[in-house]
Amino acid sequence: MNGPERHNARAKERPALIPHWIDLVRNSDILGTLYSDVPPLESVRLRSFHLDWRGPALTLRIDLPAYPDLDRVPPEWSERGHDTLQLQVQFAAVEDLTVRGWIPIVPVDISLAALPYRRILVRIAEAGFGFSFTSSDSLTVGHISSYRMTETGSDDVPHAFVSRLDTRLFTSLPGTHESSFFL
Repeated sequence: MNGPERHNARAKERPALIPHWIDLVRNSDILGTLYSDVPPLESVRLRSFHLDWRGPALTLRIDLPAYPDLDRVPPEWSERGHDTLQLQVQFAAVEDLTVRGWIPIVPVDISLAALPYRRILVRIAEAGFGFSFTSSDSLTVGHISSYRMTETGSDDVPHAFVSRLDTRLFTSLPGTHESSFFL
């Protein structure tokens, strides 16, 4: 193989990094109203993941690493002293799932790498925890809420939701049996 052919062969073997995860979100306007710059998926608190056999889909519930600017959030969030934004990120057409260990209590980095055929490789690696899968490169965010994190890091407190339906149905996170919330 000559120089260009060898370079192209290596480029096909190694997944390309995606510029920013929000570029893959089909309903990104929701976060665009809250953030002038949506934070990267670095140092996020991974709260849970849910597998849905009907998709096959996988949903991550995470706390973003930075809270929106106070001039972009509803006044009642500021009045309540909220400091954390939580949301669900859904991945569709999930394959090649690998889970090792248990969800860490420390923040994690979620890396996304582009694969051929509009797919991505998703990886989370932390001491004693490994999580990876491939999925479609079209993500959906939902169940966005704001709350004040406790000193212990718990999110088992009242939440204020962006969605009017979530606001009507919930004042805090519902139990995991609530299939309309944990998609």
